[in-house]
Amino acid sequence: MKKLIRVEVSVRHVHLTKHDLEVLFGEGYELKREKDLSQPGQFASTDVVTLVGPKHSLENVRVLGPCRGNSQVEVSRTDTFYLGASAPLRLSGKIIGSGPIKIVGPKGELELKEGLIVAKRHLNINGYEAKALGLASGQNISVEIESPRSLIFKEVEVCYVDESEPIVYLDADEASAAGINEKSGEGKIL
Repeated sequence: MKKLIRVEVSVRHVHLTKHDLEVLFGEGYELKREKDLSQPGQFASTDVVTLVGPKHSLENVRVLGPCRGNSQVEVSRTDTFYLGASAPLRLSGKIIGSGPIKIVGPKGELELKEGLIVAKRHLNINGYEAKALGLASGQNISVEIESPRSLIFKEVEVCYVDESEPIVYLDADEASAAGINEKSGEGKIL
């Protein structure tokens, strides 16, 4: 089965609990919405933090909203090399046993004992469309990116997300390898 599908690039970012947001930005602080993201209810804020690793720091890392039940930091494998940090390949939200990271904000700092991950490439799709395409949640599929640097990505995990249009998410390293130089591109489910 081949189906044309949107591909988006997920660059490094941070998700915070309400408590951790207040530690970093001050009591009662609310994220300032910059733009809505393709996932319903999620947004990029104007707020940024610094990630501090054993070797180096990454400044101006965007915080995404709304606040979540657990704080987590999503980076590329290249980012982990630069930071000198260790992070497992995981789907967003799967932070148990993940890497530690220090986060510095304008009003405070946090030492997360776990929460640093390299986000696994995945397809977000609503259950209705997934079933129409014969896809099951948790299934791994292949996605072909047609570009001057065409690639076939295997092990793209299918994730059911209510009200989501079908979107494949790649990290910055993967997008660069496939020649996607914007925030989005197109691919085909194989």
